[in-house]
Amino acid sequence: MQISHDHLPLRRLGLAAAGSMVLLGIAAGPAAAHAEVSASDPRALAEDVTLSFTSEAESDAAGITELRVVLPQGIAPDAVTLKEAPEGWKLTVTPDGYSVGGAALATGTDAEYSITVRQLPDAKSLAFKTLETYGDGKVSRWIEVPADGQKVDNPAPLLKLQPAAPGAKPIAPSPSPTPTPTPSAATAEPSSPAPAASPDPRKANAEDSGSGNGVVVAVVAAVVVLGGAGAFRWTRRSRPS
Repeated sequence: MQISHDHLPLRRLGLAAAGSMVLLGIAAGPAAAHAEVSASDPRALAEDVTLSFTSEAESDAAGITELRVVLPQGIAPDAVTLKEAPEGWKLTVTPDGYSVGGAALATGTDAEYSITVRQLPDAKSLAFKTLETYGDGKVSRWIEVPADGQKVDNPAPLLKLQPAAPGAKPIAPSPSPTPTPTPSAATAEPSSPAPAASPDPRKANAEDSGSGNGVVVAVVAAVVVLGGAGAFRWTRRSRPS
């Protein structure tokens, strides 16, 4: 069967296109390892949302031991709880996010876990900057946020949000703890009567001494008066009539 020369350019064009796709696939290979996030309800202001994360293993020598995440604005660290994680891994709250980690995973095993967020903020997208730490100390930094559609080498997990549901509102912040009420005068337990003060022996002696001195003065005065009256009478009787 003779092949028409008119078909040769088309065949060559198809081979060239296939070759280009292969080359593009090879070029995209090294950048395939990355961290991703998905949501059970990807709407702004959605409540009690489960966020699932996957961090692909890059090291051929050690397994992942920890994932350190910086939360986007609008999600407080205390609004996050761990839902699922590799066996033995725990969540630790940090000032700007949290970390999930534990015993090293098997080499080449992706780290997958999920958290529950009290409420998503009112935003169009959320970036969760992530640091992957391996058992040998290696750290992969997925912290770059693309701007204006530009591609970056180490993109942070990015969650695109849909508009909020009609009537959705931000949850009010948790109320501060109610202070313990101070018992009022009506409910306060009666206080025990104060013990009577014991008398000061020195004061008592002084009072007794003062009382004794007063009695002595009164007796002396009476004697003087009586003596004077007797002397007056004796003087009158002694005068010559």
